[in-house]
Amino acid sequence: MKTTTIQPRFDILDGLRGVAAILVIWYHFFEGFATSPTDQMMNHGYLAVDFFFVLSGFVIGYAYDNRWKNGRITTSGFMLRRVIRLHPMVVLSVILGALAFWLQGSVKWDGTPVSASMLLLALALGLILIPVLPGTEFDVRGNGEMFPLNGPSWSLFFEYIGSILYAVVLHKLNRRALTCVVLLSGIGLTACGLGNMSGAYHLGMGWSIADSGWLGGFLRMIFSFSIGLLMTRMFRPRHIKGAFWICSILISAILACPYVGGTNPVITNAVYDLICTLFIFPVIVYIGACGVTTDRFSTSVCKFIGQLSYPVYIIHYPVMYLFYHWVWSNNLCFNKIWWVCFLLLTGIIAMAWAALKLYDEPVRRRLSTRFLQ
Repeated sequence: MKTTTIQPRFDILDGLRGVAAILVIWYHFFEGFATSPTDQMMNHGYLAVDFFFVLSGFVIGYAYDNRWKNGRITTSGFMLRRVIRLHPMVVLSVILGALAFWLQGSVKWDGTPVSASMLLLALALGLILIPVLPGTEFDVRGNGEMFPLNGPSWSLFFEYIGSILYAVVLHKLNRRALTCVVLLSGIGLTACGLGNMSGAYHLGMGWSIADSGWLGGFLRMIFSFSIGLLMTRMFRPRHIKGAFWICSILISAILACPYVGGTNPVITNAVYDLICTLFIFPVIVYIGACGVTTDRFSTSVCKFIGQLSYPVYIIHYPVMYLFYHWVWSNNLCFNKIWWVCFLLLTGIIAMAWAALKLYDEPVRRRLSTRFLQ
């Protein structure tokens, strides 16, 4: 009788994705009170994206590498699965972003009015993840974002690029060739960081096309995704107790770390970012993959925040746009409205759960039934 090997779920990795997503929300809260990249609280929250890319490469490689070898998946089939998994929430997030922009009065940050036709065009581009060029009329917020109606969509844009590269090229590479991709992209990312491509000696690049930010974003994705994929192929698990708590503390400490080097942009901060991205995040993913939840409660917690991680991440920023508008219009400080941030965080989590259960999961089930039989 033919037997099937069932691959275990990495419950702790799901939970860690949720931890990082919630920390990103706090990073964006504090962004509203920062005057420069050096004085922002939870200063390194942007590195969560690099952690997400490592996780993505590891989990995708683990789930799909053997399917390519056995001929049980095709390029079109894989990409269809990725679109069904990711795009329903992309659509919802951009619609929410357009609604938030309209509630703000349909004006750029400098007060310049934006026509309804430009808003609709920006919405159409966002729905199909076509980046906006800075300074064009489609850049409706005037902030140079790739996706001005939902800033975090930039990482989904690169996630799709990573998925395409995996489907077309990366899954075919042997371990040696994939190691070369990791090394070359790591060298390129190091050059971007030490060369101060961001202008503040950090790796928070990719959200804008301006000043070659797209190149920095691509290198962030290709290195992290590729090393996650390489780790899958080299994975030899060892039992590690307390993996979830160890990894959660490490991620929190990394993302909350103040700017390294004082109040002026200095190269030491780029070194910190590179050490975290090139070395520490892969180690955290390895530790998380080696750990297991030991009781029903911890398993449920990891599952819950893991399920919420993507909805929370992709739909929270429209709320941030409204929050920033309120804070800046009234010249507010965090010490006076910290309680509002906690209430908004609760509301964002509730909104993400509702979006997951009432929209995302039903839509994905229907699309999967229709197209993946």
